[in-house]
Amino acid sequence: MLVKDYMLRHPATIEPHKRAVEARRIMTEQELDFLPVVGDGRQLQGLITPACLEISPERLASLDVWEITRYLSKLTVERVMVKRHDLHYTYPETTLEDAASLMIRHKIGGLPVVEGKDLVVVGMITSADLLTELRNILGAVEPGWRITLRVPGNHGELVQLTREISERGWSIMAMGNVRALRAPDHWDIVLKIWGCTREELLAVIAKNDSQELLDIRETTYVT
Repeated sequence: MLVKDYMLRHPATIEPHKRAVEARRIMTEQELDFLPVVGDGRQLQGLITPACLEISPERLASLDVWEITRYLSKLTVERVMVKRHDLHYTYPETTLEDAASLMIRHKIGGLPVVEGKDLVVVGMITSADLLTELRNILGAVEPGWRITLRVPGNHGELVQLTREISERGWSIMAMGNVRALRAPDHWDIVLKIWGCTREELLAVIAKNDSQELLDIRETTYVT
């Protein structure tokens, strides 16, 4: 899965000479947390975030309502934006996990997606897009039994379980795994299984003593 598969394509943009109030209007109307700032040919120049449009408490305390309005009306996007040299961005062919790592490392919620040496803006990817991928990986949009197993980190540990599921004609709709936080020699695995009853599934899981059932619940289709 790559950034291009989950990014918002052809995002709304704004030019540096536009007023900051125009950026606020676009972000409010389109419910955006990030607004790329572009120059000629949609080259990345900067980024507007909600924090860019805030007035500091010290500044706010020194102005009356009319002065605040006048102050905001004169502000340009270029003055308040995060400049390109301070920005982190990514590319369409970047893996989602690399984009997520970049966002986590720098504690940011979104990345402009660019192409070419001129950094032409072609998309925007946010933490919400990454959560969409996580939802899909874990099969949240599929009905069935959601189980969480803790298994030893041994080669072929899941072979028996998946064989049992396959032989019974059940379907594994999704699977995700992560190293157990408090047991680094084990893995926590989430599976979404369809086509069986709770009792049938529990009976199959019980056949392998090395696998600990942490959770089981039935889920329905989620939009």
